[in-house]
Amino acid sequence: MLSSIMQQQELIPHLFRTEYRKIIAVLCKRFGFDEIETAEDIASDTFMTAAQIWPLQGIPQNPIAWLYAVAKNKAKNFLQRQATFHNKVVPDTATTENASTVTDYEIDLSPKNINDSQLQMMFAICHPAIAPESQIGLSLRILCGFGIEEIADAFLTNKETINKRLYRAKEKLREENIPIALPDRAAIDERLATVLATIYLLFNEGYYSITNNKTLRKELCFEAMRLCYMLVENKFTNKPAANALLSLMCFHASRFEARINKNGDLVLYEEQDTSLWDADLISKGGYFLNCSASGNQLSRYHLEAAIAYWNTRKDDTHEKWEAILQLYNQLLQIEYSPIAALNRTYALSKANGKQEAIIEAEKLNLSGNHFYFTLLGELYTGIDNGKARLHFEKALTLAKTITDKQVIQKKIERLS
Repeated sequence: MLSSIMQQQELIPHLFRTEYRKIIAVLCKRFGFDEIETAEDIASDTFMTAAQIWPLQGIPQNPIAWLYAVAKNKAKNFLQRQATFHNKVVPDTATTENASTVTDYEIDLSPKNINDSQLQMMFAICHPAIAPESQIGLSLRILCGFGIEEIADAFLTNKETINKRLYRAKEKLREENIPIALPDRAAIDERLATVLATIYLLFNEGYYSITNNKTLRKELCFEAMRLCYMLVENKFTNKPAANALLSLMCFHASRFEARINKNGDLVLYEEQDTSLWDADLISKGGYFLNCSASGNQLSRYHLEAAIAYWNTRKDDTHEKWEAILQLYNQLLQIEYSPIAALNRTYALSKANGKQEAIIEAEKLNLSGNHFYFTLLGELYTGIDNGKARLHFEKALTLAKTITDKQVIQKKIERLS
């Protein structure tokens, strides 16, 4: 009995992560943005029903089919109430078109319609009438199933700010009467950057957020990859940058099993067992990187994918690190970020030595970043172990997760 309860407690959050976003996309497409809150309520109620019934009746043989059936019934009940309102309560205002719409109760949760709905929703939400940060926030909420607190963390802000952004974004979708459909080719190009940024945020939430729930991390990564696959499989959205992002995610995911040991601890790149790297995903990464080599626009994803490719090369050679260093130089010119600058400094240390890297690292002066002090600790190790220890101890005070603290503590202990 206890085992069954634990299984249910793990399964429902897992299914919420994988299926909530699919139900939302289909219902939003079916109802339109006027009823976006209704779609969210139905999807949430579906999982609430599962949480209430499954402990009593047991987990159904096909939990996903069960959820879809419940979601369909709840959606049909809503459409029937809507039809009653239009046809009986306000018959004078109901048009023929409205009547035909509200009496069509079919809800299509087939794999094809789920994919089509999610693809169309991605580009509808990323309409230029909505502020970019609101586009990404709403995409994370509706298409990725993120909670408000998770979105707030992604934007380094608070829940109240995110709630206001999402409210304004939904109002704008209604006011502009934005259709849930793929736009024309020019608009696809215009909106693609935000779509890709959202997918990459989803992937990073799985790959970089530190949690002992290994399954959850994998699911987020592979869901992001699935959304990107949808882009490259559609002739209108199959763009070089989308292929580059998919390549990047394949390369990163190829090292997934080597990043976490059997105890759930994080394994740093230089300590990873390369035999655990997934050769098939590395091959796919190379394929999509080749597919991205067209057109005349070089995106951050092209450069990050090329860096990730070199990181799948097992030999620790000067050629490898010099190539990575030059790629980081290009990346920082296209789109500067403190993390990219830190990573570039690590590559510099491997290519040109620690002394040169220390000079460049100290120029960054990222005083509130534990990765910065961890890097300085690494660079000073073997040169001035006293300074290395001070930097590691500073990093330890800034680290926010247990896993990060454990990694830093081990580095301190090695200096003893």
